[in-house]
Amino acid sequence: MKRTATALLALLWIAAVGAASADAATTDKNDIRMENQQPTAAWDKTFPKSNRVDHEKVTFTNRYGITLTADLYRPKEAAGKLPALAVAGPFGAVKEQSSGLYAQRMAELGFLTIAFDPSFTGESGGTPRYVASPDINTEDFSAAVDFLSLRDDADPERIGIIGICGWGGLAINAAAIDTRIKATVASTMYDMTRVTARGYFDSMDADARHELRRQLSAQRTEDARNGSYARAGGVVDPLPDDAPQFVKDYYDYYKTPRGYHPRSLNSNDGWNRTSALSFLNLPILAYSDEIRSAVLIVHGERAHSRYFGEDAFERLTGDNKELLIVPGASHTDLYDRSDIIPFDRIAAFFRLRLTPEAH
Repeated sequence: MKRTATALLALLWIAAVGAASADAATTDKNDIRMENQQPTAAWDKTFPKSNRVDHEKVTFTNRYGITLTADLYRPKEAAGKLPALAVAGPFGAVKEQSSGLYAQRMAELGFLTIAFDPSFTGESGGTPRYVASPDINTEDFSAAVDFLSLRDDADPERIGIIGICGWGGLAINAAAIDTRIKATVASTMYDMTRVTARGYFDSMDADARHELRRQLSAQRTEDARNGSYARAGGVVDPLPDDAPQFVKDYYDYYKTPRGYHPRSLNSNDGWNRTSALSFLNLPILAYSDEIRSAVLIVHGERAHSRYFGEDAFERLTGDNKELLIVPGASHTDLYDRSDIIPFDRIAAFFRLRLTPEAH
């Protein structure tokens, strides 16, 4: 089925490339003026709290002066300097969802971890709200490394990162620029710049990209006139009967008690529509073949996005790169299915690669 550029934009920027009609776009009149609120003290995650780790809220500032808020998880009764991990994703989610689950589980397995809200989203700062940037969001990972490097209970020589979904591609991009990152896991990854500029399976041609640029440019004028930013809309709701299976999977995670969160873009009104502009113009994996640190790419066998991970793996070089395909798993199974996510394999990868001998 052929789609207009506007409909394609909705496909690319809803639910980390979910699907909805662009007609569902909304405008928040307070988008430009919204400032970060105080982080909540309550446990408001989509997963139960573990009694095996200590938890606290922390903040740190990135190189653009944006204050990021994170949940820190530390193994109970841990001593000395621990290997440390920074976790983010999925694209359009918040730390109370999948990234927090990953961070808490990895803390149970012996790591000091943080799950952070990216710039402009969740409890982190930055205005206008609900914007994504391949540059700033890559910097968010490096800012997390700054924070972990200075902690007394973290070993600055044993820091790794985990990126989920669209943040998997951004994690690989961060590994290409930041040599302090000694090991990287990209789980159920998207390359958000590729899918924005080329569409699924590279089906988008130059004429379609031009039309998309034209519509986004017109949207900028409209936003400037309105003094606010139109939102793309979150995961389509109600779910159409003929929705593709991967859209049904996104709905099942973001729009049901399984994964819904009131601060999640995907669970609610989605991204600022013009966020896609920079992703159209800035490919993120241009230097991934020069990464010398270890990388593990994890993907589901049945994931519609599997080709992103496999193609990214093909670009990597060296004998410290691994690709793990999880049998029977879909894209969203690797968001929160603790019985499917290979946490033990991920932990073993970090234990091996976050040693002085591996650097």
